[in-house]
This record gives sequence, structure tokens and C-alpha cells, in this order.
Amino acid sequence: MSTFYDHFERHGKGLANRVTHYCPGCGHGLAHRDLAAAIDELGVQDRTVLISPVGCSVFAYYYFDVGNTQAAHGRAPAVALGHKLANPDAVVISYQGDGDLASIGLAETISIAQLGIPITVIFINNGIYGMTGGQMAPTSLVGQKTSTSPEGRDSAMGQPLRVAELIAQLDGPVYVERVALYDARQRTKARKAIAKALRLQVEGRGYAFVEVLSECPTHLKVTPDAAEAWIRTQMEPVFPLGVKKDSMVEPWFRRPPPSFDAETVLALSGAEPTQDRAEGPARRHRLGARGRSLKLAGAGGDGAQTAALLLARAAIAEGFDATHIPSYGPESRGGTSYADVNIAEEEVLNPSAAEPDVLVAFNAPSLARFASTVPEGGLILYDSTVITEPGELPERRRVLGVPFTGIAVGLKQPMVKNLVALGALQAASAILPAPRILGALREVLKHKRAALPVNEAAFAAGQAAVAQARA
Repeated sequence: MSTFYDHFERHGKGLANRVTHYCPGCGHGLAHRDLAAAIDELGVQDRTVLISPVGCSVFAYYYFDVGNTQAAHGRAPAVALGHKLANPDAVVISYQGDGDLASIGLAETISIAQLGIPITVIFINNGIYGMTGGQMAPTSLVGQKTSTSPEGRDSAMGQPLRVAELIAQLDGPVYVERVALYDARQRTKARKAIAKALRLQVEGRGYAFVEVLSECPTHLKVTPDAAEAWIRTQMEPVFPLGVKKDSMVEPWFRRPPPSFDAETVLALSGAEPTQDRAEGPARRHRLGARGRSLKLAGAGGDGAQTAALLLARAAIAEGFDATHIPSYGPESRGGTSYADVNIAEEEVLNPSAAEPDVLVAFNAPSLARFASTVPEGGLILYDSTVITEPGELPERRRVLGVPFTGIAVGLKQPMVKNLVALGALQAASAILPAPRILGALREVLKHKRAALPVNEAAFAAGQAAVAQARA
């Protein structure tokens, strides 16, 4: 079975579904062909994961019959690293353009190259932001006219970034080469370079990077033949072809896949083995068939992130699968940052909490922003000390105001308001047993025992406040 699909689903029927979406003369098609051939020759189609970026190759998953993941702009290397570490036997390819790799994602590119983990990066350098309108890229030539440098790139805009040379200086990569596509001889070299970069990963030798000088007739506003000539006469002198690094490294990457077993994960953190977990129907009753999602939101310093982390650890200790995804806003105080927690009986399929079953709001901006996202029957829990006028909240939700801050101040430790919130959450939802949350707290504070009593008191006070409200 060929790595390249026989027809391309997004293009409809007839002859149209046998051509790519790329412009006539674009180099992406040739690079795709060579990459697919290398995958076939190595016999790794069933192990391959291709990371599609944001750029002209954003639809690469319509062409390659392999595993595919779509990455956010510039984040393909980070996504590739995640795939490789989660499944070390996978053959992972990060396929990116110059705007994606050399501008938006330069930090990810450098840091992951330096790690040296065996992944393969194919870098298509056509000197322009192709998909988004022909803006100047980090690799645009001096004097080159683009939509954002209509009079040509000048010295005030910086010099073109030679990415292959930059990557070759790092210790992590084992192989770096720059190739071109403008004639048959160069295409043969490009095909061999791509195949070698992939083979080095299959053999577990290390990180490999191939930069491909690629034609973009559309934004150069020339014919395909003229675009090839431009690459040869204009780009190649600035971006010299050839091998930039080729280290003889013995195969070293033999990493076992990570374990997602609750006992193993807890042992890695030094936590005690789980005991007395609820089993079967009792567990499912608490979570429901699809699990539970929670959003904890507040200003910086409110402790929402710490509370969310404690919930995730407690859920794992209870034998569930759990995820904790923090999101920090630009404000250190006064705005809203939040954390999404998802808990499932078997496996969390989506770590986002776009429609949380439970919202814990520590300040008014968080309540105003997220209350409407809680579905009917959900729980909205907020700090009534800070939010004295919650305003009109959505109907058919359980709404409960608890003075997190006031209770914490009464304990002479305002910072423990997040433990008050956790106590209130546990009493209001019983989503996790109280001993399990307290166990996670004790584990986190095992080196700060002096802080434990007031945190436990805050948790108990939050529980009591809910009990009193129900009475």
C-alpha cells in the first residue's frame, strides 16, 4: 500500500481529486513525493506520524496515508516531540514552512533540536509567507519585494535567517543538510537527503533536519521555469547547498513507552500507593458515563492553578484518568487565568473544559466570562466575599456562593482560600472523596509540614460552609 493516497478526498471527483492544492510549479509537491517514497522504502508507513503545520502544507493530511496531527502555527516541533515520547516506536515527521518554523516557531525549533530526540524535520524554505498573502518571511532575501516590504527588504528589516547553519551549530542534531529542487541533479540529492533523515530516526540515531529551497511562482509573480532560475541564481548564493552537519552516532534511542497506570504514575512522584478506592458502580455514579470536567478560574495569586493540580492528583490517586491544563492570562492580578481539569473512569479524550460541569470562580471577571459555559444541571461555585453582586446567572444551574476569602481571612491566612474552595467543591459535588483530596494535599506539602494544619482547616471550613448553606 502506497503512502500517497491514490486520490485526494478534499478535491471532489474526477481528475480534480488526483492533483494537489498547490500552485503550478510549487516545490511542495516534489517534497511530498520524495517523503512518501522514503516512507515506503523504509516500510514504516504504519508507524509514521506526520505533523501538518499552518502554512501552504496545512492540508498535507489529505495526501499522506499515515498518522496525522494538525499543529497550531509554529508548534509542530513540540507536537512531534509529544508523539515521539508518548510512542517511541513512532516515526515522527515535522513538515514546516519558513514562516511556521523560522518565525512563529523558532523557539520550539531550537529547543527541540537541541534535545536531539530522533525526529525528522523537513523545512520548506521558499522565502515568503505563502499561504497568508506573501508577507516577508525570516528567509526573504535582501531587496525582495513582498506584501510587507513593497520596496524590498532592507537592512533595517534584518538579514535572511540561515536556519540550517543555525541548527547545525547545536549539539543535539546529528544530520543537517540544505537541498534544492530546481533541476534533476538537485532533486536527486533532495530525495537522498530526505531518505537519510528518515532512516536516521528509524535507526534511533538522533534528530535530523533537511532544509529544502522551494519555488513559489505565485508570490514571485513569475513562471515555474523562472522560479527555478531564481532559486538557483538568487537564493542559493545566500543559502548555500550541502551538508552542514553529519555526525557518526551509534543508535541510542531505545526508550520504553510511558506508563499511564495510576500506581506507576503516583510512584514516580513519590506518593503512597492508592488504597481503599471506590470500585465499579460507585465510581461511575460519581463521574457519569462521560466523566466530569471542571474549570477553576481567578486572578493571579488566587490559587486556582494549585487547586486544579490537587484535584488532578487526587483523581489519579483514586484510580481515575485525569488531566490538568493551565491557561495563564496576561494579568498577574485582577483579570482571569484558569485551569481545566477533566476526570474520567477510563481515559480523558479531551483535556479541554469548554463546557465545564463545574465552575469554581474566585473573582467577578471569571464568573462573568465562564458562567454561561456551564451546561444545564452544572454547578457554579463562587467566592461571595469578592463577588458581592454576581449578577444574572444562567438558569437551571446549581449556584452556590461561599465566602472563600472571608473564611481564609478568619483563619489568618488569606492564601488558603483555594483550599476553602476545594472543601466547598467536595461537599457540594462529592466528585472525589475528601480523604483523597487531603491525601494529595499532604503529598504536595510533605516538605512543608508546618503549612498543613491551616490548609486542612481551610478545607474543612469550606465543607462546613456548604453544609450550613444546605441546612
